[in-house]
Amino acid sequence: MIGEIAKAHGKSPAQVMLRWHLQQGRSVIPKSTKPARIAKKFDVFDFELTDQQLAAIDALDTGKRGGPEPEAITLEAGRPIPEA
Repeated sequence: MIGEIAKAHGKSPAQVMLRWHLQQGRSVIPKSTKPARIAKKFDVFDFELTDQQLAAIDALDTGKRGGPEPEAITLEAGRPIPEA
């Protein structure tokens, strides 16, 4: 879904999600240490998501966690913590 919307706009999925947040009136603080990625993430002001695209992204939230609880991810529990 996000990938299809990104392709339609010629943007990355990350750019679509940043744009979604902005159009919802949320503050967004993208994270990266690479200058090229930082610049790419700022390139979200030359397109807008349609009402249908906004609704499609909104519909992805089922209200249920899709992965483990954050406190369950520990080295002691046997699940590796990925490097950031």
